[in-house]
Amino acid sequence: MKEKFLDLLAEICEDDVVKEDLTIDLFEEELLDSLAVAQLLMEAEDRLGVVVPLTGIEREDISTPEKIIALIEQKASEA
Repeated sequence: MKEKFLDLLAEICEDDVVKEDLTIDLFEEELLDSLAVAQLLMEAEDRLGVVVPLTGIEREDISTPEKIIALIEQKASEA
C-alpha cells in the first residue's frame, strides 16, 4: 500500500521527490495545498479503499509523506 500511495502522492504533487524524501515538508516546498490535500484523500479512498475524513486533520498531521503514510495505515487498520 505504501508504494501505491507514494505513486499517488507523486502524481498529485507532480514531483517524484516525495517518493525519495519521506521527510520533505510538502507545504513549505509548495508541493501540496488545501485543494491538493482534498484531492489526495479522495483518490486514496478511490484507489486504496482507505477513508480519511478531512475533519479533524491538522496541517501538521499531513506535512510530510511519512506522516500521511502513517495516517493512511492507521485508518486502514481501523477499517
